[in-house]
Amino acid sequence: MTMTTAAVHRRAIRHPTLLSLLSTRNFLIISMAAFLFLCLFSLHFLSLPSSSSAARHHPQPRSPPSSAAAPRALQLACKATRFPDLCASSLSSKSPPVGSDPTQILDAAISVSADNLKTAQGMVKRILDSSAGNANRTTAANNCLQVLDNSAYRTQATVGALPRGKTKDARAWLSAALLYQYDCWSGLKYANDTALVNETMSFLNSLTMLTSNALGMLVSYDLYEKDTKSWRPPVTERDGFWEPGSESGSDFAAGFGFPSNLTADATVCKDGRGGCYGKVQDAVDAAPDNGAGRFVIRIRAGIYEETVRVPFEKKNVVFVGDGVGKTVITGSLNVGQPGMSTYNTATVGVLGDGFMATGITFQNTAGPDAHQAVAFRSESDLSFIENCEFLGNQDTLYVHALRQYYKSCRIEGNVDFIFGNSAAYFQDCEILVRPRQLKPEKGENNAITAHGRTDPSQSTGFVFQNCQINGTEEYMKLYNQKPAVHKNFLGRPWKEYSRTVFINCNLEALITPAGWMPWSGDFALKTLYYGEFKNTGPRSDTSQRVSWSSQIPAEHVDNYSVKRFIQGDEWIPTSS
Repeated sequence: MTMTTAAVHRRAIRHPTLLSLLSTRNFLIISMAAFLFLCLFSLHFLSLPSSSSAARHHPQPRSPPSSAAAPRALQLACKATRFPDLCASSLSSKSPPVGSDPTQILDAAISVSADNLKTAQGMVKRILDSSAGNANRTTAANNCLQVLDNSAYRTQATVGALPRGKTKDARAWLSAALLYQYDCWSGLKYANDTALVNETMSFLNSLTMLTSNALGMLVSYDLYEKDTKSWRPPVTERDGFWEPGSESGSDFAAGFGFPSNLTADATVCKDGRGGCYGKVQDAVDAAPDNGAGRFVIRIRAGIYEETVRVPFEKKNVVFVGDGVGKTVITGSLNVGQPGMSTYNTATVGVLGDGFMATGITFQNTAGPDAHQAVAFRSESDLSFIENCEFLGNQDTLYVHALRQYYKSCRIEGNVDFIFGNSAAYFQDCEILVRPRQLKPEKGENNAITAHGRTDPSQSTGFVFQNCQINGTEEYMKLYNQKPAVHKNFLGRPWKEYSRTVFINCNLEALITPAGWMPWSGDFALKTLYYGEFKNTGPRSDTSQRVSWSSQIPAEHVDNYSVKRFIQGDEWIPTSS
């Protein structure tokens, strides 16, 4: 493992200690022979490899020196990062020394992140080992270990993608790696009741900075290749920056569609007879690990009350139901239950890449007073869901990470009911607000979306194209009785660089004229990007929109096509 920045600093401060010893009055009167002996002994003792308790338990980097002392090649590369001094110090101390080629510098930055990630995993394991009897800390530590494993996998995949020229894949995967590290830090925040947890959070904060730096370099490498003189710190649309592309007049209706005539590899039915599995999870478990081809699970009509997990190794799993409202997977987990996190409340949670689904209702029946209760959570890269329904209240659909495509789906909820830090594309979908609270006639403030991008280099965001934004029939009855107390917004910024756009959507009257809602005070209002383009309906008039929202320039709307935003032309099937 590469020596950490902290270890370098710990060694650097030892020699002043030795000089201090040599300058004391007692040593000045010792004979030259004794003096030389003591020096040799002291140098041998103090130069031993760091194995002290401090080295084991305080691995977080200290404030790095200025990048001005770094080699010129590193200075140029590190200017593409948010933390250039940390970038230069972490790479200058790497052994063997980093070369001057930009690809070598980028590889080294990713390597530094990966090495420190291993240290973080060890620290979280110690938290878990010391948390017997503490449900909240145990849950946080277990979730941390899972997401850090995911981070390690995505980091390694990034390394493999670069030599093959797959820079867009690399950006998506390293964006997810950074997200997972932040998730671990964020989860521990609610279980920070020991010195070890606090120390681990401090180290994780430094780790996210290192990964942010690697991602910043990767973005500049993707845009400007090896011309490091053109590399620049991360910027976004809010700064007036738009990534260049070759498209013009993008066709948003690209003909993507779910493949027909799929042959079932497994069938699920309520009675479990005739070769059927009785539970969806049993059919998922039967799928081969890391399968290259699709594993199609036919789920016949019925209400399946179970918690379903599609683990990381179950790739290319396909759920085919008998139709919305006919095939229903339902649960009621919520954060009000002991030791339960939002992440774990999902009725269905998908990790395996290439997941697909059609003709299914995913539901969480926890009431509107139960707070966070997820119906469906996905961090499946290159996932495609069509003609499905997602029903819940707060946090219905957790589009957690990576590239996801939703077509002709129905999504219902109230508080932040589409949230996460993925690059998620919603096309031809129906987005409906449900009544909130036990006495919804009193009124409320609802945000439809809460995107959680934490870093400007992350290639994530929500795109809604040709969607209907309205309320359920029950909600609209309440709204029409007293519109002034029922306020609904297109979104609010969960994290600092939140990004959400609505393109060619129909915005009904329940959306407030202001359009967008702050999270708290002025948090993220100068860094988010909330854009609209050619929407229709009663609330498409943008004259009263908040000043921190934007109108997407016509010449840049192509940046939000399926092809440009999630590289959908490379992996989404076309209608047959």
